[in-house]
Amino acid sequence: MQLRVTFVAAARSSPLLAERFEDDRPLDQAGWDEVQRAAPILLPLAAAELRYCSPTPRSRTTGDGLGYTPLVQLALRDCDMGRWRGLTLGEAMAREPALVDAWLADPRSTPHGGESLLSFIARVGGWLDTRPVEDGGRIVAVAEPSVIRAALVYALKAPPSTYWNLDVRPLSTTTVVGSAGRWNLRFDGAAVQSRRVV
Repeated sequence: MQLRVTFVAAARSSPLLAERFEDDRPLDQAGWDEVQRAAPILLPLAAAELRYCSPTPRSRTTGDGLGYTPLVQLALRDCDMGRWRGLTLGEAMAREPALVDAWLADPRSTPHGGESLLSFIARVGGWLDTRPVEDGGRIVAVAEPSVIRAALVYALKAPPSTYWNLDVRPLSTTTVVGSAGRWNLRFDGAAVQSRRVV
């Protein structure tokens, strides 16, 4: 049996706020308004047999706001950024430019004292590969964009450097279909996808 796993990117806090490593700020009013506008299109995904989310406040609130009542999955947490947690990329670069350059160039490096990009991708991929096929064929998971990028790199067996070239927008959907170790990226239009999921 094949699984259909649809990732929904968490809504973001105000676009005026800089993106931070392991950002655990709650969803603000602007983000909540975006969830409410997207709900008519994304609500049909609530029919999935299993509904999960990252442990971040934004992911949980997005999932609840879309009517999913998702179960938190620790394996879908953001990459552990060690001492760079809470910093923007620019702030980390200003403090430790050589270490940031090393981290961006080598997916095995952990100059921040946290998790390597390779470990992060493997962790998210391990979660994807261990989804219970017998519990149903459709899964929805609300996650931070970084987690979705890691899942896509894993599913496509792409080089780790591909991670930096994927742009996952807030409240976008990305679907992979398959089973452990054999995943395919699936492209559906939003209107088509919502009709098929019902």
